[in-house]
Amino acid sequence: MADTHREAWITGVGIVSSLGEGAEAHWQAFSESRTNVDTRTFAPYMVHPLAPIDFDKQIPKKGDLRQMELWQRIGTYAAGLALDDAHIKGNAEVLARTDMIVAAGGGERDLAADSAILSALPKAQNPASFLNERLMSDIRPTLFLAQLSNLMAGNISIVHGVTGSSRTFMGEESAGFDAARIALARILAGQSDIALVGGAFNAERPDTIMLFECGGFILKGEYKPVWERGSQGGMALASLGAFLVIESRAHAEARGVKAIARLTTAVSGRSNRKPGAVSATLRRMWDTIIPRLEVGHCAIISGTTGVEPATGEERAFYAERPDVPVRATGTLIGHGMEPQFLMNIAIAALAVSRGRLYPPSDRSGVEKPMEGPLTQAIVTGAGHWQGEGLALVEAVR
Repeated sequence: MADTHREAWITGVGIVSSLGEGAEAHWQAFSESRTNVDTRTFAPYMVHPLAPIDFDKQIPKKGDLRQMELWQRIGTYAAGLALDDAHIKGNAEVLARTDMIVAAGGGERDLAADSAILSALPKAQNPASFLNERLMSDIRPTLFLAQLSNLMAGNISIVHGVTGSSRTFMGEESAGFDAARIALARILAGQSDIALVGGAFNAERPDTIMLFECGGFILKGEYKPVWERGSQGGMALASLGAFLVIESRAHAEARGVKAIARLTTAVSGRSNRKPGAVSATLRRMWDTIIPRLEVGHCAIISGTTGVEPATGEERAFYAERPDVPVRATGTLIGHGMEPQFLMNIAIAALAVSRGRLYPPSDRSGVEKPMEGPLTQAIVTGAGHWQGEGLALVEAVR
């Protein structure tokens, strides 16, 4: 059972996206409603491409860099930024006790091998035998192992020396919801004092775009803010990485560090996605935070994807709460699947630490200005296919 006297503080934020790297770069971009969208490389589809990054700054060994695919580099780099921000980078004693929870997908495909197999398969006399033979010879075990999601945690451990317990969650957006939920639960229960929580996603791959386009989830044609995409909308995938250092208040105070924000609540759900199911799940999760809400001083940081009908149901849910202003981060940074919720918690933490909400970034009327001081941010999200999550992030006063 959770100790009601324990608090979970966010003491480190490490984020990279199409808008740059680090907390200050992102806050400046959000304050200016800037976005960075590539509509040409994968036309008619679009992505929010990763901003230029010098990976050597956080991954100094060339051998480590060579064995990582881009999504691994993004995650390891963002993790390093978070450790720096929390002032534990290189502190072997603290890092040995730092637990790690990673939300990530299954890795990246070998496009050359896949293309060669698919091109030759229709001509094979015995397709089944041909496929088995090529998979055994072309998809080498070492190549496959380099893609496993839990190796992101392994790379972070190797590069940054984080050697506490390790957990990896897979399952698209739900992975991020549960990573935050489990990290908070362990800290409040006294099972963990400090944790590194996050993930990464590389959107700039034809196979990734094809995968989600097969389900009809991708935004095509003209780029529009999330709330303006309508019934034929979709998500604009994003390359991004987000890691948080979350620790108990007592542990942080013993280290002499200040909190960026407090993580009070993190819950996840999984509705059946029948009509009205998303709104119903969001309402149930919202009920868990009603006693704590400071109306007039809180805002919603939404992970809305732009995919219908979930986005329409989210919009209806927010309309029921006109006194709580809404911001959809997907308009500015796109949608990064597994780490999206953790990225949005990071943005929420930056907002409450500054005591203000960044301006609206669309013309739909869903997002309205907020004049008063911000002390609470409710982070919400509904996955493009399934899974819902909610977190409450509060200022530490």
